[in-house]
Amino acid sequence: MTRQIPMVNYLVLDDGGPRLRATVCRGCGARFFDRRNACSRCFGDEFDTALLADRGRLRSFTIVHRAAPGLPTPYISAVVDLDGGGVVKANLLDTAPDPDGIELGMPVKLATWVAGTDDDGTEAVAFGFVPEERG
Repeated sequence: MTRQIPMVNYLVLDDGGPRLRATVCRGCGARFFDRRNACSRCFGDEFDTALLADRGRLRSFTIVHRAAPGLPTPYISAVVDLDGGGVVKANLLDTAPDPDGIELGMPVKLATWVAGTDDDGTEAVAFGFVPEERG
């Protein structure tokens, strides 16, 4: 089996499928994707972790036309409100970079892809979101 590692420490790759993991403040429930010494909402200093939903709704987006050398453009940078709580910034994948085809509030689901492979065959896995049909 190929060894895979996540590109960010809050992407969980296991047998349950890819998920995002948040640091959750015990005092107020605020969720963060980075390590914290104190909560920026209530200043609490005790935290737990929680797996977040792999589905959500598109809150906002922008179509990026200029990027670092070697990064293909255009692409869609998006903010997603996750079902059950949590907000994450990621790219919207498998979608034409045309604002007429993108709808705020549209349902999306977490998707991963191999961003690169090292000399030992270890794959670096990145994440984004793809549109999802809901009834």
